[in-house]
Amino acid sequence: MKLENRISREKSAALFAEAKKYFPGGVNSPVRAFKSVSGPPLFIRRGEGCYMWDEDGNRLLDFCCSWGPLILGHNHPEVRAAIVEAVQNGTSFGTPTRMGNLLGGLMIEHNRFLEMVRFVSSGTEAVMSAIRLARGYTGRNKIVKFEGCYHGHADALLVKAGSGLATFGTSTSAGVPEAFTRETIVLPLDDEEAVDAAFARYGDDIACVIIEPVPANNGLLLQRPDFLQYLRDKTRAHGALLLFDEVISGFRLGFEGAAGHYGIEPDLLTYGKIIGGGMPVGAYGGKADIMHHVAPDGPVYQAGTLSANPVAMAAGYATLQQLLQPGFYEALEARTARLTSAVQQYADDKGYPLTLPHIASIFWFNFSRDIIRRADQIDPAGMERFKVLHHELLQRLVYLGPSGYEVGFVSAAHDEQALAYAVEQMCAALDVAFRQ
Repeated sequence: MKLENRISREKSAALFAEAKKYFPGGVNSPVRAFKSVSGPPLFIRRGEGCYMWDEDGNRLLDFCCSWGPLILGHNHPEVRAAIVEAVQNGTSFGTPTRMGNLLGGLMIEHNRFLEMVRFVSSGTEAVMSAIRLARGYTGRNKIVKFEGCYHGHADALLVKAGSGLATFGTSTSAGVPEAFTRETIVLPLDDEEAVDAAFARYGDDIACVIIEPVPANNGLLLQRPDFLQYLRDKTRAHGALLLFDEVISGFRLGFEGAAGHYGIEPDLLTYGKIIGGGMPVGAYGGKADIMHHVAPDGPVYQAGTLSANPVAMAAGYATLQQLLQPGFYEALEARTARLTSAVQQYADDKGYPLTLPHIASIFWFNFSRDIIRRADQIDPAGMERFKVLHHELLQRLVYLGPSGYEVGFVSAAHDEQALAYAVEQMCAALDVAFRQ
């Protein structure tokens, strides 16, 4: 099917051509290159509420929300004011600041699973540091991760599954030595038998099991609560740590994230995105006796020039204060349910093989009637339909992340008028996608 542009993308196209002179592929993060969808990537000039404006002047209803951090929407006035006030005092000191205390204290006070925290500058850095801590605390070497969960681009985590129930992974990126992958065991999600086999074979050397409790980087692979509880019980029985990577789900499913949603206590957690209010940030934390192994208290080294940057701390503190307002999460979840149920009803009426799994304010277009819990259950043919859907939605000025494996986010700024428009345009775009 030929995909015709009905909105101007000339300035974005020119900027993309220029960017290719400066950056590999013209971008600073691969998915931004629009390789999985059509046309040049949009260069965004500004955002306000639930809308973004690109360099061609198109106003787009945004469901990417900077890949999740903007739970309050773009340019929230109180977050912006906090950033401006912080910048007026300076941008970085390389010292402790009061604002770091405020944000750390707020997170710990309202999260029963978080006794101590350490701020870093990205989700990747948070996960990398938490895994080092797990190894240092347990004195063990191996980690278990799951196919379909993304934990950033640290070497030991850029690994996919090999063959068999309990196998070392193989690298998904050039430049990752095989020696690194030998310490990472990759298992399928939703498979207790595979976990049993891994612990039977390597249990005495498994430092931690890391999982996105809500896998949302390779589709929205909602897990059975029983499986997550099984991981808690299994790790505890074998002296390994359970690490919840909540860079996406943290403060998105509720103030206590997925751990609170499911009522499961991990040993360590990693955060990012929302806790920076749109500024670069990451954090890892958990039980105090484990966190005391981090330098300078203990022997596990981790440091960072921009860790707990005062501007990021101010933005995060202003954001999290809004999330504590009564009814915040309930209202956000209700909006998401109205959006997804309306589009789902339309697809059902039309007989389209489509489901929109969602949790809290996260949703995903799954081009199947099946419940998808593992990455290998996703039909790649659905990505072609998503390509058409994405293109048609852009022509209708609705923006989704440029990959069918990515999820969408609803923010507090998506009002009823915006959601009604989104439903109308999503239904119209589905008609085109299913005509191909």
